Amino acid sequence: MPTETQTLEELCINTIRFLSADAVQNANSGHPGMPMGAAAMAYSLWTKFLKFNPKDPQWFDRDRFVLSAGHGSMLLYSLLYLTGYDLPLEELKRFRQWGSKTPGHPERGHTPGVEVSTGPLGQGFGNAVGLAIAEHWFAARFNRPDHTLVDHYTYGICGDGDLMEGVSQEAASLAGHLKLGKLIFLYDSNHISLAGATSLTFTEDVGKRFEAYGWHTHHVRDGNDVEDVTRAIEHARAEKDRPSLILVHTHIGYGSPHKQDTFQAHGNPLGEEELQAAKKALGWESMDKFYLPEDSVKFFREVGAKGAKIQQEWQKRFDAYKKAYAKEAAELEQMISGKLPQNWQADLPKWKPDDKPLATRAAGGQALNVLAKHFPNIIGGSADLNPSTDTALKGEGDFQPPESAGPSAQGAVGGIWGYAGRNIAFGVREHAMGAAVNGMAAHGGLLPFSATFMVFSDYMKPSVRLGALSRHKCFYVFTHDSVGVGEDGPTHEPIEQLAGLRSIPGLNVMRPADANETAECWAYAVQHDGPTLFVFTRQNLPHLDRAKAKKPDVSKGAYILWEPDGGAPDVILIGTGSEVSLCAKAAEKLKGYGVKARVVSMPSWNLFEGQDEAYRESVLPKAIKRRVTVEAGSPYGWCRWAGDEGIIVGINRYGASAPGAEIMKHLGFTSERVTAEALRLMGRNDEANKEYGGDTTNVAPTSPQSGHS
Repeated sequence: MPTETQTLEELCINTIRFLSADAVQNANSGHPGMPMGAAAMAYSLWTKFLKFNPKDPQWFDRDRFVLSAGHGSMLLYSLLYLTGYDLPLEELKRFRQWGSKTPGHPERGHTPGVEVSTGPLGQGFGNAVGLAIAEHWFAARFNRPDHTLVDHYTYGICGDGDLMEGVSQEAASLAGHLKLGKLIFLYDSNHISLAGATSLTFTEDVGKRFEAYGWHTHHVRDGNDVEDVTRAIEHARAEKDRPSLILVHTHIGYGSPHKQDTFQAHGNPLGEEELQAAKKALGWESMDKFYLPEDSVKFFREVGAKGAKIQQEWQKRFDAYKKAYAKEAAELEQMISGKLPQNWQADLPKWKPDDKPLATRAAGGQALNVLAKHFPNIIGGSADLNPSTDTALKGEGDFQPPESAGPSAQGAVGGIWGYAGRNIAFGVREHAMGAAVNGMAAHGGLLPFSATFMVFSDYMKPSVRLGALSRHKCFYVFTHDSVGVGEDGPTHEPIEQLAGLRSIPGLNVMRPADANETAECWAYAVQHDGPTLFVFTRQNLPHLDRAKAKKPDVSKGAYILWEPDGGAPDVILIGTGSEVSLCAKAAEKLKGYGVKARVVSMPSWNLFEGQDEAYRESVLPKAIKRRVTVEAGSPYGWCRWAGDEGIIVGINRYGASAPGAEIMKHLGFTSERVTAEALRLMGRNDEANKEYGGDTTNVAPTSPQSGHS
């Protein structure tokens, strides 16, 4: 029972502190200081405001909670356990151990109640902006004056490290512009980072910075003052047109006699002696690990149990909504379920071989717009590059605060698009865009996309990686995919990016060869359970003739585009993207030399790797060792497909500033070069030299032994 000097509230807060610290100490690894210092603010939020149901963690209208300071994961695990989520105490005792549900940083899909994967600082903050965008969109699209169906908040706890990272600054700027009033962050301002006091590196006025972004800010001088924290959250909830940052001044490692307010409490266990001293200092009645006062657990479980009743009340509102707005309710249910609409592929564009050449970025834009008519939950935008990436959703309005929507906003529910618009202007903010798109996917119900140039995938890499780790169903569109970009020069011409992105586990990377493959890649992506990354050209490409193709299917990752007449091929030409057409032309040329060439289009390495051995063997037989791979990018990784005796036509240098076709020619990306390499594999060097006598000074010499060129 609480003592006369310790209220139930204080007992509950200390339960969070010491359950977290015990788990860290038990693992001999982790970050105890943040949970101990932030326990009071977390208690205030979770017990007085947060709307959730532990028995149904995916309930659609729940509030979303993001622990952006993911190193303090035990704070979240303690709250999940105490409020009744399916996270047994044994899992907390196995914190950071193999196979446990309590990894070092929170992982979506691994632990019940974890909304997003956090740890890389600032990413959770950006995710939260995406979660808030999703809530505003659903509310604008489905709520009616007589029926409020979507009404939830996005809350988060962030730390100094989060607000130092650039991604959070981009995301905060975007959120302020969009006036996301239902986004509320508690900033654990403890003035300590992992390596020392923040006075070493971080002395700006964070509150003024966020005010400049357009946020409402509020200071809580004592992070242990639950009443003050509660008032601050109430004020934030009353702010309808501004996101809120509550600056809560806390003590890292609160209660620890020797490590409070020091960086020693940040990234290492307190130590048994210091942990027991902290328990004594805060009046904890037992030195036993994982001691849980009955009154405290009972209180938290009662808080969690309230969620079921709140969800039941919401379900009644939804049932009434279905009667009044049956069409809209059915649409929302389909979005939430993820089921594909009927006849969604019916209108996908198709092109004939003699149609005018088309860049895959343009074909991608056409396919995206057709799909958007069937999937009303496709939503997204670019980093200020819609005219270049061709990703504008035509006639679907801009996602903007209603008063900022402007004349182009006419046509949506109520006569104005506002937050119901489906085009998000992310601005020149690739970091924030990637994180926000992940957050929109994590919210549920949306199919979000982002778009920028391929070379700027470097800016989005952390978000793309976390999207793959989390298996978010979202789409990352990258255009201007090679040195074919041309005059913009080496700074804008990707070389090594594609190889790096292909190495990310769980990421479906697709580089289609023409417009038809592009539409088919989009069709696969909307069915795929996970993220898809598109790699599109700036330059126009011919439409491939599939007359001799063997069951062309991009979902297989690779297929035979061209099969020679008269028996088994002598050589296999393998290409992706814009270089497949070079392989097709080379196959025609090789016929004149009496060489039978098979052409393989390989839009997706990872999908081809996922096929059974029989299919892979049918496309790339082991017996055929003469292979030429062609891709205008780094040769890294192509050895797998070229084999020990093949040749890789790739780029081991940066690009140049010149017309794209001229760069391609100078760097050896021509049908003549591909033909010559195939002839060299046949031992016909004299003919090869006659076929390709171009400038090779900018291309490393071919080496069949190493598999590189």
